[in-house]
Amino acid sequence: MKTDKIFDSLFQAFPSIFFAIVGDNTVNVNAYKFVSVEVKENAFRIDGVFIPTSETSNQPLYFVEVQFQLDSTFYRRFFAEIFTYLRQNESVNFWRAVVIYPQRSLDPSDRLPYE
Repeated sequence: MKTDKIFDSLFQAFPSIFFAIVGDNTVNVNAYKFVSVEVKENAFRIDGVFIPTSETSNQPLYFVEVQFQLDSTFYRRFFAEIFTYLRQNESVNFWRAVVIYPQRSLDPSDRLPYE
């Protein structure tokens, strides 16, 4: 998708934009690197992951999805991707998931199992 490439480029060049979007100005942006991650199973692809650069860090890992289309099963897919990643990367203990929508109306109503 075109929007994925745009945000990938933005987050690579200006990682502080992501933390401004999520409203966390306490984060040391230099403590993260942004990478696009492929989770091997059913070839899930997570738009991006902010991985703490220090292995001893108690900083959270951030899973990022940019969702510009209505997808009624989005959360089912997104959490499947996250938990597949967590299964393959047992060292991750502290994480957060962030979805960026251009408007709230694209946030699907199928959220109850994940709240």
